[in-house]
Amino acid sequence: MKIAIFGTGYVGLVTGACLADVGHQVLCVDVDEKKIQNLKNGLIPIYEPGLEPIVKLNVEAGRLSFTTNAEEAVAFGDLQFIAVGTPPDEDGSADLQYVLTVARTIGRHMQDYKVVVDKSTVPVGTGDKVGAAISDELERRGVSLDFDVVSNPEFLKEGDAVGDFMKPDRIVVGVQSERAVSLMREAYEPFNRNHDRMVVMDVRSAELTKYAANAMLATKISFMNEIANLAELLGADIEQVRKGIGSDPRIGYHFIYPGCGYGGSCFPKDVKALVRTAKDVAYDAKLLSSVESVNDSQKHVLFRKLSEHFNGKLAGRTFALWGLAFKPNTDDMREASSRVLMESLWAAGAKVQAFDPKAMEETQRIYADKDELMLCGTKEQALKGADALIICTEWKEFRSPDFGYIVSALKEPVIFDGRNLYDPERVQRKGVQYYGIGRGLSISKGVEA
Repeated sequence: MKIAIFGTGYVGLVTGACLADVGHQVLCVDVDEKKIQNLKNGLIPIYEPGLEPIVKLNVEAGRLSFTTNAEEAVAFGDLQFIAVGTPPDEDGSADLQYVLTVARTIGRHMQDYKVVVDKSTVPVGTGDKVGAAISDELERRGVSLDFDVVSNPEFLKEGDAVGDFMKPDRIVVGVQSERAVSLMREAYEPFNRNHDRMVVMDVRSAELTKYAANAMLATKISFMNEIANLAELLGADIEQVRKGIGSDPRIGYHFIYPGCGYGGSCFPKDVKALVRTAKDVAYDAKLLSSVESVNDSQKHVLFRKLSEHFNGKLAGRTFALWGLAFKPNTDDMREASSRVLMESLWAAGAKVQAFDPKAMEETQRIYADKDELMLCGTKEQALKGADALIICTEWKEFRSPDFGYIVSALKEPVIFDGRNLYDPERVQRKGVQYYGIGRGLSISKGVEA
């Protein structure tokens, strides 16, 4: 099939590369000329495991190409994927200006039947707005052409997006016509060989499915953070609680790890947007509002622990920080807990020595003017002369550190672990004071010992 994809960001590039990898002809279009030129030269704008090789392979094979010419893209593709950004407005609602601009562009240039696929995460009712925008452009032109608008939300985990696309657990498709269903099945047929993963529904239900999925996962995380904070006050160990409830198959072990708050491009934005959508129909989404509130508070938990340990005297101190990205296997720092922590430390007069395996360039881009931040080449370098070690991201290379070196490098052997990577008693036997998230019982045992 011939497929055009508007947007070469995280979703658009992964979608385009993976569709090309199974044999489709894919043309990706973007207004950013520099980004398109870089992609033509093999330079990938994001870090995502496995993405770079399939982009290069399919460009070389002639199945994947890039352009800034929207008219060319509209003429090229039977399927027109919209995968542009939907950033939050000040009121939390999703900003649809880029989505609707693409819709109008398609309506302005199309010469025959098209299936317009909303791949971007969009509020319920966006399909209607996209259809109206296309119809308006066709009416201006004085032409009558058939088209279908389809909702095909993405369910890609940053850090494993290629695997998620190539081996999806479900392919949600919201459609209005059998003609569109047939074309979507053809597009996704290579991903359905083992069994049919396509879940077909109406457009509005598909749009809500995406938000509901992310809101459910965010709710699980905030719930566990609430229980972790309670466990700490009660002298219980949240890790033991996690294992206890995770063994119940109705709950499961996924997304019940407590920590210093979730971030990224999806959960914070999508929960806000769903709360706003509820307000638009005069519904008070109390649970979702609480999920957001708990997460915002959780991003300050490490700073509170630091302040208590150092009796509020943080000015003039230097802290080692391991992990800057909002999660492992990405360089994405959008809504990252590390940013909230660093900015709080700087406001208190402290300095930060930071290391992340992939997010150093992004951190430099965001905080280029911060003299209070030193980016270090290794995790060991970040420790030297620091008053304490803080962990914000659970990268694998942080899981088994040299505790002897940590003790020798830090001014005071103390770890503030925002991801519960270590066993408190084992760490304390190494001579390191340990603060985790919700590890009340383990800490008190270690102190008594």
